[in-house]
Amino acid sequence: MAGSITRRTLIAVAAVGLTAAAGLAYIMRPRHSPLAPNAVADSVVVLKADRQMTLFSGGRPLKTYTIALGFGEPGAKSREGDGRTPEGLYNISGRNPESAFHLSLRISYPDPQEIAAARALGVPPGGDIMIHGMRNGLGWLGALARSRDWTAGCIAVTNAEIEEIWRAVPDGTPIEILP
Repeated sequence: MAGSITRRTLIAVAAVGLTAAAGLAYIMRPRHSPLAPNAVADSVVVLKADRQMTLFSGGRPLKTYTIALGFGEPGAKSREGDGRTPEGLYNISGRNPESAFHLSLRISYPDPQEIAAARALGVPPGGDIMIHGMRNGLGWLGALARSRDWTAGCIAVTNAEIEEIWRAVPDGTPIEILP
């Protein structure tokens, strides 16, 4: 009969829907093995090309995170609005518990040389570079948000990850961001 839906068709459609739902659940599943609650990092290294950030203590890795970066072209940040994540040696210079991105740790970009270079080009160097979680209200995206670079130059992790990074990385901790 044309236009009628058979039981077999309904079962097939339901199976496809369940398969799609299972696939989405698999992609969004937590893959987070927690950092020891008493862990304290004394340095952080970001490998932009690998989309990885590792916390270290005494030269030994504590944990490595998969990250999202700025949406801009590859290379070091050179001006406000370029969408690039900076490259260089900085430190964690503060924290914002009221961040629009769950929690955030401020990175000390720009340094005096970066300010001078931007001034020489007649452009502002930018600032407000952070390690942060998801935009408030979008935490449910979890690991899915790391599937592409989307920040304005920051380093993004899941909300669960920024909570443990927040606890483990004190202000003043050096952070090296490599290409």
